[in-house]
Amino acid sequence: MPLNDMPWWRWRANVRSALHMLSDPAFQQGVWLPGVPGYGDVTDAVYRLVEDTWLDNWSAEKYVGTVFRDSQEAALVDVAVLRFLRILHQVGADAPASGYFQHHGWPEAVRAARDAHVRLAANDGEDPDTPPRSLEELTTVLHTI
Repeated sequence: MPLNDMPWWRWRANVRSALHMLSDPAFQQGVWLPGVPGYGDVTDAVYRLVEDTWLDNWSAEKYVGTVFRDSQEAALVDVAVLRFLRILHQVGADAPASGYFQHHGWPEAVRAARDAHVRLAANDGEDPDTPPRSLEELTTVLHTI
């Protein structure tokens, strides 16, 4: 299924982008840790999860049929969002990437993001193991489809 078959597909694209980056330890070590430009940082990714959807205030279940295809997607996203928000609040929004990566809950949060990312990518007919897109590529997708 194409990404843009969902009514609020742009929100889905932002959530998927964030989950993709948050679920990929190799990406995090190779891009976020050294501060490679073009991909934002951990705080940017968490913000993309919640900026339009307000998933920091209510369940993703609210968006089944508009952003998420089914309740399983929504449940997986909820778990990931809650884990990353907890870490963000404990470590601080302005912390360096290493501060997040050293948090005791980081591996569990990454696994939750991976579970959600794999489900959403598979439901969109995409390979979950492709490298994350840059923010410029995401912007292009959001404005060309």
